[in-house]
Amino acid sequence: MSKLLSFQERRVTLTPKSQKRVEAVLTTARQVFSEFGYEKSTTLEIAQRLGISEATVFTYFGSKRELCMQVISDWYDEISLELENEVPLIQGTRARLGYIVYKHLNTLIRDGQGLCALVLSEGRSPDIGFAKLLADLQRRYTAPLMAVLSAAKEAGEIRADMPLRLMRDMVYGSMEHILWECITSGRVPDLEATARQVTELLWSAFAPPNPDLNALRQLQVEIAGTLRRFEDGKKAGTADK
Repeated sequence: MSKLLSFQERRVTLTPKSQKRVEAVLTTARQVFSEFGYEKSTTLEIAQRLGISEATVFTYFGSKRELCMQVISDWYDEISLELENEVPLIQGTRARLGYIVYKHLNTLIRDGQGLCALVLSEGRSPDIGFAKLLADLQRRYTAPLMAVLSAAKEAGEIRADMPLRLMRDMVYGSMEHILWECITSGRVPDLEATARQVTELLWSAFAPPNPDLNALRQLQVEIAGTLRRFEDGKKAGTADK
């Protein structure tokens, strides 16, 4: 997990018992911040749920803001690692884009709606330190998508006249509206259907002007992937003999 510097400095000397206590504080803090948001959450509530004193919380975290930043940092580490491990295993640019869209909606709506609301709301905070942290976390989180788009542009699968950053903003910006609607209304949409619709719209926008050429290149990518898997299977079979 990536830790904030001030917390990292104090963590160096933590005993195994203290480390266990810190993880308990972070777990409970995630629950509280998810339930109440930043402003209405208190370190006293976190301490009471753990059956410890509020002073104990401040032994490890200098402030409620620092604790909140650490919670968000840890969460981003988790969801970023999932994308980094899973996206490269998917074949085809469109399939990868669809997976990223679905994963984002599913993670933030179904698995982390409270944290999603926290990040969206605190993302508008005037706190410069938090803004920088969030920018760094989001840069890592969106890196798998940027890698997919960059490779697709190089291969001619998507249009060359559109900046990658604009494409990235179109992907996550379109989903932010869906997330806010879900948070404010309390209604969860059909995630699979919504992800398919968003992917279709994005792919239509990203596709190069010549759809026949794009389709041919996509077929070439799929054939190359099939041949690669076939060759890998032959090598594995030969190695087993």
